[in-house]
Parts: sequence; structure tokens; C-alpha cells
Amino acid sequence: MTTVTILSTGVTPADVLAVARGTAKVVLDPAATEAMATSRSIVDRIEAAGRPVYGVSTGFGALANTFVAPERRAELQHALIRSHAAGVGAPMPREVVRAMMLLRVRSLALGRSGVRPLVAEALVDLLNHDVTPWVPEHGSLGASGDLAPLAHCALVLLGEGWVLGPSGERVPAADALHQVGLKPVSLAAKEGLALINGTDGMLGMLLLAVSDARHLFAMADVTAALAIEAMLGSERPFLPELHAIRPHPGQAASAANIHRLLQGSAVMDSHRDDLAHAVQDAYSMRCAPQVAGAARDTLDFVQVVAGRELLSVVDNPVVLPDGRVESTGNFHGAPLGFAADYLAIAAAEVGAIAERRVDRLLDVTRSRELPAFLSPDAGVNSGLMIAQYTAAGIVAENRRLAAPASVDSLPTSGMQEDHVSMGWAATKKLRTVLDNLTSLLAVELLAAVRGLQLRAPLTPSPAGQAALDVLGRTIGEPGPDVFLAPLMEAARDVVRGPELRAAIEREIGPLG
Repeated sequence: MTTVTILSTGVTPADVLAVARGTAKVVLDPAATEAMATSRSIVDRIEAAGRPVYGVSTGFGALANTFVAPERRAELQHALIRSHAAGVGAPMPREVVRAMMLLRVRSLALGRSGVRPLVAEALVDLLNHDVTPWVPEHGSLGASGDLAPLAHCALVLLGEGWVLGPSGERVPAADALHQVGLKPVSLAAKEGLALINGTDGMLGMLLLAVSDARHLFAMADVTAALAIEAMLGSERPFLPELHAIRPHPGQAASAANIHRLLQGSAVMDSHRDDLAHAVQDAYSMRCAPQVAGAARDTLDFVQVVAGRELLSVVDNPVVLPDGRVESTGNFHGAPLGFAADYLAIAAAEVGAIAERRVDRLLDVTRSRELPAFLSPDAGVNSGLMIAQYTAAGIVAENRRLAAPASVDSLPTSGMQEDHVSMGWAATKKLRTVLDNLTSLLAVELLAAVRGLQLRAPLTPSPAGQAALDVLGRTIGEPGPDVFLAPLMEAARDVVRGPELRAAIEREIGPLG
């Protein structure tokens, strides 16, 4: 069990992953509690003075010019949460909701939102008691942040709405709070608005996606190298001096990985001096680092954007230390939406080039003497023919998903919110693209391992042998057709998990 401490300066990406995907407990640093208390005292003084301030003494959005009497301001905050919890659709995954809640606490703890510490502590209690609000997938435009998703989270603090049950069922929030000994919270002025005016949902999904993409892009180098080895490709295009003359850092890292993965292979040695195999490989083989490397550089940019957002106060209005309360546009999700769309494009192309290598492995006219569809008895047996169909269908879906969401603004709130970011949609579809990439790399891994098995008695590289050892336990040796879906699922698990990468790195050292 680990503990994540929310500081008055924020949290780290590792903290978000530990809470979203792990069992880390969350605590608020005393300095963060003090910062929130100081910020709250400014709001209390404004209320006492009767000054008109957005979200404190007025309505919201297009109702910003509607004055709200002091005796109705708590009611205003509760009404805001109820009305904005208007999402529909299937529930978002537990990891996304937990990331979103942690990030909202992070923003409140920066001391610019004017909430009482007990509001942040109530969200922390939900996390620590594993109470996950039911947050529907549709509702956010990434406009004033993720209003609807965050409202569904905040509603649970009031003892209303729904939470995710143990089996994913919908459970009344009041019952879930009672079961773990938590009580509903009554909100004061400004607090309802502060609970929902943030980019926390899209940022949470982007941080999870950055972690997943970092692993998958390394695995893309692995599956590319295995496929190139199985197809008797050349290792020379991956020599470091060829990438030093085009100094894109991701390309150099990917090429270095592939070159190292291909060393020590009797399969590669068998044709190194064969002129028929020594001229130029197809682009899907030779240009693997150019595509995967560009994706790595895209990921580096996205990581910088997400890191900046982790340092940001995202609320409206914000409470400044000198006592001013100012409206901002910092809740607009354009930086995150653009970044997510960019990474989705890159990830889609990493999957697309992998599918092209699968197609070559299965085609008897291009696979350099491997049997058709990697079946020892093609004709009666179809081998991996339909696995490539599946991959082709996924590539087509990823191309549709790579169309940017962030250009698709629709005006809302009586034209007050007349340009929205669609950042929630961008980050949500990015996660789908990455899940699809996992499947595409799994098909390439399965095909490459089959190809290397069929090259016997030639022995593969240490990396190839590790893949044969890890995946071979499930898929067995080449032979008559079998029920293929379980083999593909096993390959997905291998791509997604740490075992194969760890086995390879024990042999050749850490991958770049």
C-alpha cells in the first residue's frame, strides 16, 4: 500500500496512476489545507460585503447577470450540481473517474478556488473508501471544463446520484455512503462551481493514455523487429549512423531498439550475404523507426502539455491572494484536446504500419518462403488469414477515430459558451485508439512468432526466443487450425503486460 500526498503545489503523473489504477491512499498536506482555508476566508469576506461576484452571488453561464440573495446561495450550489449532472450513456471506467476526482482535489488544494478544506477532504474520503461515482460517458464538451462528469462526482458528495457497484452495477449514492460510514456534505457559496469547473476528466484520461502509449510504442519496436526477423529483412537500415544524419530523437531511439533486438540471430545470419535479400526492404519494414519514432516525439509533446496542466489552477472564477476574484478562461480544454488528437493520429499510424507487416508475413508471394498465411498445410487450413482481416478492420476504425474532435465546436449556454474544446471526446477516443493499437500489435506479435517458429531449425534472436517462450506457452507450435480468438487474446495480454518486455530486457538491456 502506498500513499499519495496532495501538496499545495499539486501532484505528479505517477501519483495519478497510483490512485487511478492502484490502491494508493490519499492524504492532504497541511500546507494544502491551509491554502484552501486562506482562499475560503476571502470568499467569506466577499459574501459579507455583498459584492456581486460570478458564482458566489450570481447565477451561472448565461445567467451570470442574475443576482442571487444571500439566503439562497447554498441552494444555488446544490441546484448547480443537480442540474449539471445530466450525462447519459455507459459509465466511464473506474480508473478514469478516480483520476478525475484526484485531479479535482489537486486543483482545489492549490488554494485558488475558495472552497473549505472539508470539500476536498470529502472527495479524498470517496477515494480512500473506494466509492466511485457513476459518470456517464456523454455530457462534457470540454467547455467550462468537464462540467457534467464532474457534477456526477460532486452529486455523490451530496448523498445523491449513483456509484459503481462491485460488479459495475448502479448503486444509489446514499446507500454507498452509509455502507462505508460517510455523510453527505452541504455546500456553501462558490463550492459547487469549484467542484465542476475543471479539465480533470480529460487530463486524467490524457495522463493514463500517455502511460499506455509509452509502453505500446516500445512494444511496437519489439513486434516490428520480430516481424522483420521472421521475413528475413535487413538490419542495416537501423544502423545508428543512418539516423544521426536525420536527428529526430524518437526515430533514433526506435531504430536503436530495433537494431539491438535483431542481434544474435541465426535467422538474420542465414541471409546476411544473400543479394536477393540485401537491397531494400519494403517501407513497412525499413521505415518502422521513422513512423514509430515520430509517434514517440508526438508523445513527448503531449507529455509536456499534460505536465503543464498538472501545474495549473483550473477554475472559474479564481481567488487571488490579494483578495480579488477574477473570471478566467483557464477551464477551456483546447490544449488537452489538441494534444489528444495529435497523439491519436500518431498511434493510429503505428498500428497501420504494423498491419502492413502482418499482411506481408501472410502473403506467400512476399514473405520470403514462409507458407501461405503461416499455415504448414494451407488450403485445408487458413492459418492467420482472418487475423489479418481483424487487423485491417481495426486500422480502418482507428483512421476514423484519428479525425480530430477538437475542431468540432458547438455553441451552448445561450451562446455564452460559444466555442468549446471537445477535449473530453478527444481524450476518450484516444483511449480507444490505444486499445485498438494493443490489438494490432498483438496480431503482429502472433504472426511474427508463427513466422519465427516456421524458420526452425534456425534459431531466432534472444528477443525472438523470449517471444517464443512467453507466447509459445499459449499458442503452441504451427499445425492444423485451432480456435484463433483465444490465441489473439493471449497475445493482447502479452503486449499489454510487462512479462515479454521484461524477458527481452534481461537479454539485451533496457529498451529506449
